[in-house]
Amino acid sequence: MSEAPIMVFKKPTYPLNNLFLDYLERFDRISKVSIYYDDLLRFSGAINVFDNHDVDTLWIRVYYSEFERNEIDLNLKKIYSYLHSDGNLDIIKFLSVDAIDYCTFGNSKPFRVKVRNILNDNYTYFYVKKADASRVYGLELEHILSPDKIHFLVYKDTLIEEHIMGIPGDVFMKTLLTDCSEVEKSQIAKEFVKFNERCMIRLLGDMRAYNYVIVPIHDFDQVVYRIRPIDFDQQCYEGNFKVYRPQFFKENYPMVKLVKDKLQNSSIEQYKDEERAALAKRIYSAETRIKKLLQIMGNDTISPEENVEQLRVELFRLTHDINFKRAKSMGNVLNATFDFVVRNYKNVNVFK
Repeated sequence: MSEAPIMVFKKPTYPLNNLFLDYLERFDRISKVSIYYDDLLRFSGAINVFDNHDVDTLWIRVYYSEFERNEIDLNLKKIYSYLHSDGNLDIIKFLSVDAIDYCTFGNSKPFRVKVRNILNDNYTYFYVKKADASRVYGLELEHILSPDKIHFLVYKDTLIEEHIMGIPGDVFMKTLLTDCSEVEKSQIAKEFVKFNERCMIRLLGDMRAYNYVIVPIHDFDQVVYRIRPIDFDQQCYEGNFKVYRPQFFKENYPMVKLVKDKLQNSSIEQYKDEERAALAKRIYSAETRIKKLLQIMGNDTISPEENVEQLRVELFRLTHDINFKRAKSMGNVLNATFDFVVRNYKNVNVFK
């Protein structure tokens, strides 16, 4: 097991350019409600949030003056309606904003909003963050290329992002993995191989255990597991190719060990091949949308030049594909990656 890749932990925020905003409007990603991340920073006080075991979660529950709260609550309810019901404002009278929590660690420092339906007490969450171009590119790529869809909205420099349900990877490995049956462990190992391949191909970095969730799904007489990323800050940012391969993070060692214990090399290659073929088909099926997105990314700056240079050189050495050598931006590198996968998706041995 290799050491975790070296990363820059304080990633800068990159603004969304006009071409990208036009793209997002074309695909109905622009919020019709005027809300700013900075509005939520006007809280007048806060208390610490503890989990069920009285451990500090490092989130704080914020509260506002009465005047501020009424305006913020109304806008958050409107945001919920656009995120989940295409802007049907008739549902607002049935909604309650039960809590607004602020994260005190990490890059994005998000607000987590808990919205409850007062008729049946069902509730859900969404997040309000500073809009960062690489993060929004990551969300859009997740929506297009993953098995799951994801909903988000952008309003100027603010990002509203739906909550992705699941058990955080680190919590799952610590509390639930050992109780899984041998068949379930084999299935989880298979999913980690596919997840690793998917992150690598689409250049989604920093998938340490707390940046993805395990989703158990009951299917007839068994439970199957899926793995979904929940953090998209490191989309096409780092220059070190290992950062885009979850297997190289020490936090994921229990998963890597599971793969080694449960899967033969032939099975690993089969699952990588399956995932690569699935991605190639998704790229094909969304060709026009992907082409437009990659064109915008190719002319955008979402990473320092030295990171672009390092990554394109590493990928050229691995693949000997001249398109990587010609890449001048992270968008160009990702475009070369997708082109390589579409042309060679049956060859699963290139990135070894």
